[in-house]
Amino acid sequence: MADHLPHHPLFTTRVEFLPTDDRVSLSYQRARLLMHTYNLSAFDVQVCSPKYWAMMTDPIMSLDTAMFTILAAHVGLTIGTLSRHLHKRPDLRPLVNRLLRFDTVGIYLLTERGHGLDAFNIETTATKTPGGFIINTPREEACKFMPASTPSFGISKIALVMARLIVDGEDRGPRFFIVPVCNEHEMFEGVESIRLGARPGTCPLDFSITRFNHVHVPFSALVSSNIYDHSLPASPLEKWWDEVWRIPLGTLAVTAPWISSIKAAAFIAGRYSMHRSLVGKGANPVPIISFRTQQWPIAHATAVGLVMSNWFPIVAKNGADKSLDHRVRHGIAVIVKTTVCRHFQRCVPEVAERCGAQGTFEHNYMARIENDGKGVIIAEGDILTLCIRLFSELLLQRYKIPLPDPSESLLARHAASLLEENISLLNSLHGGHRSESFNSLILPQAELAVEAMGHALAYSAGLKSGLPKPILDVYECAVIRRDSAWYSENAGLTRILQRIREDEAITATLPHLDTYLNNLAIEEYVSAPIVSDEAWKEYHDEMPVFTGHAIPIYDQVQAML
Repeated sequence: MADHLPHHPLFTTRVEFLPTDDRVSLSYQRARLLMHTYNLSAFDVQVCSPKYWAMMTDPIMSLDTAMFTILAAHVGLTIGTLSRHLHKRPDLRPLVNRLLRFDTVGIYLLTERGHGLDAFNIETTATKTPGGFIINTPREEACKFMPASTPSFGISKIALVMARLIVDGEDRGPRFFIVPVCNEHEMFEGVESIRLGARPGTCPLDFSITRFNHVHVPFSALVSSNIYDHSLPASPLEKWWDEVWRIPLGTLAVTAPWISSIKAAAFIAGRYSMHRSLVGKGANPVPIISFRTQQWPIAHATAVGLVMSNWFPIVAKNGADKSLDHRVRHGIAVIVKTTVCRHFQRCVPEVAERCGAQGTFEHNYMARIENDGKGVIIAEGDILTLCIRLFSELLLQRYKIPLPDPSESLLARHAASLLEENISLLNSLHGGHRSESFNSLILPQAELAVEAMGHALAYSAGLKSGLPKPILDVYECAVIRRDSAWYSENAGLTRILQRIREDEAITATLPHLDTYLNNLAIEEYVSAPIVSDEAWKEYHDEMPVFTGHAIPIYDQVQAML
């Protein structure tokens, strides 16, 4: 269904030659193209159907992070949030249909400049009046931060605005309200959009600060199946989590393009290293892939790409499984995001560096995607903060994440051991999880432990799926590097034994490297000219050329006789 996308003119355009706003406009056009290509229904979005996941995991998403950012908020958060109310709110259907056609762009205004991850304590208000609600930003710190709300690109926008419902002077807790932001040409009255500066080296988008100055909306703007229920919830925090129910799914969805990015980086560096040669002591050029220092990063990124792309569809299915405790589903999403993003941060810079000066240019993809990747660390929840919350709840044994049996692999032993030793440490602390010792001794281990769970789960999925042993061995070696002391202390793997293990894994991988690069199934989405001499020469002919007819003037120097 989407096979034509990599060859569509919107995706073959060389963005590095375009002005910034032309690139932003192109990203909106590309987003519309994907919406029309996949033709999702509201039900697809609500239940996260295979069709929904096919779009969110399409490798094309990794080519334009701005486009993906637009779609993640538009589809996953805005349409997703509204979708579950349609059976009792048929009045929302025309809006949802416009969103599905991309006639209107939906943005998700949750966090505020003064309340990032502390979104439960937002300050924007929605005060009930006889005719509806007044949406207001009480001070600068309460401005909604970052979602792209400008009217600059010829498309109308509507926002889901999280605001505190105020009834007769009483705070009834945060709720979502539907607020029109702009039409195709200008902002609606009372709504202000301040365009933020650029994020260096990334796909540009019209990221903004959004303020509301006493904006009137009707009662139907309340996002609820019952628009007349303005009561104070018995548990405001639980109600808030119910309002933002799409966030855990978003945490999972924002991870998908970075798997494709790892695969693309591995493919680009691998193909480059096979044709790039040096002349050494002999007469014949030697491909740089001959050197172990080149082989490891490429094999590492290739193994990670194959293991992650095998694992993700499995956890995506679990993410929509309503039979699982919602805390477990969110926990799995956090584990996936942490694992994939930290793999990305280790793999991509390393392979880009092994491509030398050419790896630093935007047309060769890796430098830009490395910068874009920093944004996903924050999107749908900052990784470290998510890990701290998840790890704390697991140590307090409020629920359990289903992990592989420790006997299955070294990685499973590692994950179980970190959890067990920190539970024991917590039990020994005077004052428990509210003590300063918990803050200083346990919290710094949260991310490492959560990532270890992801490693164990991904490796287990790879074993069960029959991934090639050399790929699993390289992956295992890469994970061991993350906590080599534990494997030395608990698995008898001294540093030298760990190096020998790596050597054996790489040696077994190399004869099949070309096959493994093809198995990444990413070549069709790669336009980096660095992959071959032919691609470079073709790109060379597209670049701007400066010529002229100026004649240099030389200083006259007379010879001394």
